[in-house]
Amino acid sequence: MFTFADGRRKVGVFVKTDSPQVVEILGLCDLDFAVLDAEHAPFDRRTMDRMLFAARAIGLPMLVRIPDHHDATILSVLDMGAGGIVVPHVDSAADAGNVLAAARFVGGRRGISLSARFGGYGTRSRDAAIAEADRSLVVCQIESSAAVAAVEEIAAVPGLGGLLIGRADLALCLGLAGPRHPDVMAAVDRIIAAARPHDLPVLVACGGDAELGEFAALGAHGFIVGSDQSLLRNAGSKLRGVLNAVALQGV
Repeated sequence: MFTFADGRRKVGVFVKTDSPQVVEILGLCDLDFAVLDAEHAPFDRRTMDRMLFAARAIGLPMLVRIPDHHDATILSVLDMGAGGIVVPHVDSAADAGNVLAAARFVGGRRGISLSARFGGYGTRSRDAAIAEADRSLVVCQIESSAAVAAVEEIAAVPGLGGLLIGRADLALCLGLAGPRHPDVMAAVDRIIAAARPHDLPVLVACGGDAELGEFAALGAHGFIVGSDQSLLRNAGSKLRGVLNAVALQGV
């Protein structure tokens, strides 16, 4: 099972485009993982299913950022074979515990059907499927003032797979100018410090690669750097810049 807790820093991207071919290409890029963004991009159950199928086929670990905390959403995503879930708007230890219970068979309330992809369409043993499924990642997103205030309690909830720092939403919640405001960066320090006693991995969403070294030095374990959309946009803009430079040289 994919994990952030093996001591090796990992890099991935958000996937926001409904295209299995995009997932297939990203799987050839030596990325450690990807996060299907069902919170902010238009993925329903059908489109998520084919995107997760493509990720498994190419061997790219795929998490899903879910749009809500509903049991049915969590069940569906994990049944389709996601390596785990990224959960937005976790503002308390109770929120984290509730999501974990929905994602777990043993000690939780997840319903079982081995006919789903996670069960090998009925070919896996019940015990093996449950054991592996109960190791799927649950990553809680810390993105509000309430979450930062409760982060020590959230980090202490047993069974979490990591914390994702959502700096953009945190800045918005606090009424600050942007994700690098000193108060946001102070919150980053607090979140990483809260995770450390529990050996809980911390992930950071970055707009570009310039911040990776900085957050790695602070103690972050994983980095989500942009998305398929931003990679395409940046490459296209760079190409236009190259052409403009050539034109200026009179070539």
